[in-house]
Amino acid sequence: MRRTLLSVNLNKIALVRNAREGNWPDPVYFGRIALEAGAAGLTVHPRPDERHVRASDVPALAELVRQYPGREYNIEGNPFHNLMDHLRAVRPHQATFVPDATDQITSDHGFDLSDEAECARLKPLIDEAKALGCRVSLFMDPVPEMMAKAKELGADRVELYTEAWAVAAETPAAEGVLAAYASSVEAAIEAGLEVNAGHDLSLTNLAQFLRATKDVAEVSIGHALTAEALEFGMAETVRRYEAILDEVARC
Repeated sequence: MRRTLLSVNLNKIALVRNAREGNWPDPVYFGRIALEAGAAGLTVHPRPDERHVRASDVPALAELVRQYPGREYNIEGNPFHNLMDHLRAVRPHQATFVPDATDQITSDHGFDLSDEAECARLKPLIDEAKALGCRVSLFMDPVPEMMAKAKELGADRVELYTEAWAVAAETPAAEGVLAAYASSVEAAIEAGLEVNAGHDLSLTNLAQFLRATKDVAEVSIGHALTAEALEFGMAETVRRYEAILDEVARC
């Protein structure tokens, strides 16, 4: 089993910062703690209304990641809103295309690649992001038959939206939900894609998810990790995730 990498999403750190004037807690400060504790990279999702990460945070975090060779910077967002401007400005290692609306509280669905009009709009933006040197990942629901279409559009990876797993974990539905994710991972790999995963993954549900899916390249975790950091501290929380990833990889 491959060793999955952890990218720490800093949006909720920024959300707390935005509740007051000033720049504390500083996403760059806590991003450094996460990298020093072993995180493989940092993720941000700078929405147009800047309710979480601000536009000014994006280059500052890019500069931080450059100080840690081998670590990666992942910028998420809707390519039809403000994402492309950020990609052009800082050229992160990875661009994750997410189909969220401007008024969504959080991402809650993947792309519907059965919509040919949507695919026609996505294709040139995927091509542009790759020309900028970004690996492109499409945020997708766990629907195995859609994975090959993502590859046809030029994506390098898909990020599976994992809220369904977070809801089903520790319920009788867990086994069936995990089977759908495992099938989606298998379909993606058969299509020539790598697989990321994220949304409501946590210290309590991550290991079971990875053992079932077996070949996830990266998990992006923010909301749960930030809440857990209130209990354990940022560095210790990242170390606990890293320990889970090490243990799963040894199985």
